[in-house]
Amino acid sequence: MAIYIDPPLWPAHGTHFSHLVSDESLAELHEFAAAAGVPERAFDGDHYDVPERRFDDLVAAGAVPVEARILVRKLIASGLRIPARQRNKALKVPLRNRWDAIMPGHDALFLDLLDRWSEPHRHYHGCTHLLSILESLDLLTEPADPPRTVLLAAWFHDAVYRGVPGQDEEESALLAKDRLQAAGLPSVEAAEVSRLVLLTRDHRPEPGDDAGALLCDADLSVLGGEPDEYARYVADVRQDYAHVGDADFAAGRAAVVRRLLELDPLFHGGRARMLWLEPARRNLRAELGLPSR
Repeated sequence: MAIYIDPPLWPAHGTHFSHLVSDESLAELHEFAAAAGVPERAFDGDHYDVPERRFDDLVAAGAVPVEARILVRKLIASGLRIPARQRNKALKVPLRNRWDAIMPGHDALFLDLLDRWSEPHRHYHGCTHLLSILESLDLLTEPADPPRTVLLAAWFHDAVYRGVPGQDEEESALLAKDRLQAAGLPSVEAAEVSRLVLLTRDHRPEPGDDAGALLCDADLSVLGGEPDEYARYVADVRQDYAHVGDADFAAGRAAVVRRLLELDPLFHGGRARMLWLEPARRNLRAELGLPSR
């Protein structure tokens, strides 16, 4: 077990902040913080926010310095991570840092995507969903980095979202190809991102399509959450389709859930199946009122 700290990259209150986490337990984290003189008010659910001036002495006290992305992976693997979809804070800074890691210097494209993901009619299909997918990709590919084309496909897969299944994905795929080529991405890479986006229409990658399987598994990871998380997801989806009447939504949603239950496989990668398959099946069956198996 260990305490980890990332670099002071997060701006606030006239300085920059680091995150302090445990890979074992909150009790261990609280004990370390108390011994190091970190105030309780700095605790934020699964980590402590600590100012830049404290970085060196916290490392001297035993905190292990790691890159921000590694710290997040440690926290996710520990089981202590509060999912992004449960957070109410603005997500611009963590999303910006992730964008800069794959497309540095393309600020205008980032801001355009952020505006799209922040549209007021989005409830489930918003920034928290985007960050949750990116975190799931981290978890599925640990210790390696996810392929850039898969990460970009995550950014673009719901970039167009009007609540029209199929059409939304097609327009998002076209947007990805056009904007990425304009940004100077090689045409073959932009085409691959577009292809991956289209796979999120039905989550049926061909056998051997490792990149497609990875994106689809991350996109469906929400299905394998705890029952209360799953209930929030369903409620948010209902808000996304507020323009649809109750009866039509109930019929459409039931069809979607049945289709998901019929997917074989539902999750493609071994790690995804281990993490989410059984709870996903329980959640889907429970939503239809079917007995668990």
